[in-house]
Amino acid sequence: MLTILKPGLFTSIQDLGRYGFQKYGVIASGAMDQVAHRIANILVGNPENASTLEITLIGPKIKFNHDCLISICGGEAAPIIDGKRVKLWRPVFVKEGSVLEFGAIKLGCRAYIAIAGSFCIPVVLNSKSTYFRAKLGGYKGRSLQAGDRIPIDSPSELSQRIIERLTYRKSKNTFHEANWLINSALIPAYREHPTLRVMKGRQFHLFDKISQSRIFNSSFLITPQSDRMGYRLNGTSLMLKKPQEMISEAVSFGTIQVPADGNPIILLADRQTTGGYPKIAQIAAVDLPLVAQAKPGSTIRFIEIYQAQAQLLYLQRERQIAELKQGINLKYR
Repeated sequence: MLTILKPGLFTSIQDLGRYGFQKYGVIASGAMDQVAHRIANILVGNPENASTLEITLIGPKIKFNHDCLISICGGEAAPIIDGKRVKLWRPVFVKEGSVLEFGAIKLGCRAYIAIAGSFCIPVVLNSKSTYFRAKLGGYKGRSLQAGDRIPIDSPSELSQRIIERLTYRKSKNTFHEANWLINSALIPAYREHPTLRVMKGRQFHLFDKISQSRIFNSSFLITPQSDRMGYRLNGTSLMLKKPQEMISEAVSFGTIQVPADGNPIILLADRQTTGGYPKIAQIAAVDLPLVAQAKPGSTIRFIEIYQAQAQLLYLQRERQIAELKQGINLKYR
């Protein structure tokens, strides 16, 4: 059981999303930075799709009501357990009664807390992710609040083996960290002002020549009106050759749409199921963690990449994640 002492700015329960229901108008939702979410789960012996806590900008203060195995991945959130700094991207055994708290995230926008066994909450439409507008899933369909008590399921056999190894050496510390690091190539190269690799969108050809050049040669500011549904950008306007009436069609995480005002919108985890604005570009899957960790007020740039290149980069990252899983299973078998 966890007790939320302070909720932070915006803390919620997320997994990898709610799929299979978009035809009924139910959005996918899920973790914004899916790489950090997946690795956090792998490090504690959970399935990759297990639910985690997603924290945004300012983290929560959490009391552990029993011994737990946790990991924290994502933005540099400066986590502290009982007054002592705890490291990211590794398993950490936390003793009963310990308190985890955070400062403001220095680099990035979000961090993920995985707990061995994950959260014992109802599965709604095949997912535990929080869909805020519909008050669906997660913990009571909302972000967490002070006083919330969240139950945890039993840890897996792998989780128990990790715990045994971490607690083998007795100490007075209220937590024990693993003394090894994951491959640094697995950690996304978060930047305050990232450059994102994109492929031309389905309607790229409908934009005028100036706009086709501007998308790859201009900086765009993430405005304060941005949220988990989409990042609204300000910068140089992107305009069509002539006005177009479009039929709504499917959109995905990282689709860049351009409404009539010429200011692009990057669609994110809580995106709508379809969109009717022209799509000028699509962010490569390998760079989605970078946009997920960009803050309002940051500037971003785009560079073109071909689909075949994007696929190779994606496969390379998936191989690295598979190697991490295999390595942890071998280390703690």
